[in-house]
Amino acid sequence: MLEMILANLPILSCFLLGLVLLIIEVFMPGFGLPGITGIILEIACIALTYFSHGSMAALGVTLIILAVVAIAISLALRSANKGKLSKSAVILTETESTEDGYVANRDMEVFLGKTGLTTTVLRPTGMAEFDGVRLNVQSDGEYIAKGEKVRVDHVEGARVVVRRIPANG
Repeated sequence: MLEMILANLPILSCFLLGLVLLIIEVFMPGFGLPGITGIILEIACIALTYFSHGSMAALGVTLIILAVVAIAISLALRSANKGKLSKSAVILTETESTEDGYVANRDMEVFLGKTGLTTTVLRPTGMAEFDGVRLNVQSDGEYIAKGEKVRVDHVEGARVVVRRIPANG
């Protein structure tokens, strides 16, 4: 038995290390180095099995890898929702509410009525500068060229709507 384990140590090492890295990847934002490395190690495990023991053994290892990875990820996600992991610092449990003073976007009402210049073309959205502050703005559907004077007409949350100021106004 020990001889069999030692003979297949590279295969077992690739399998276990790849599995651990894939589980780590579940709890990281995005898709990064642990996930890519885990997948490469699992593929190496299958390739090593194929070259050492043939295609049927490689097929068996592939099915085992898929089953174990699926079970491990489902158990890890279950633990993140209801188990010990849900009470750890790895899982964010705090919320940011308006009652606690958190605001989702800046209060753009301060720009109401201010005039500025467009820094990009508004088709109908683009950029404009008001008192040295660049903002994403939107016209009322009208095309406004770059460098034209605009006034903030109204604000709806983070949406700042501007109107062109006529050249004589």
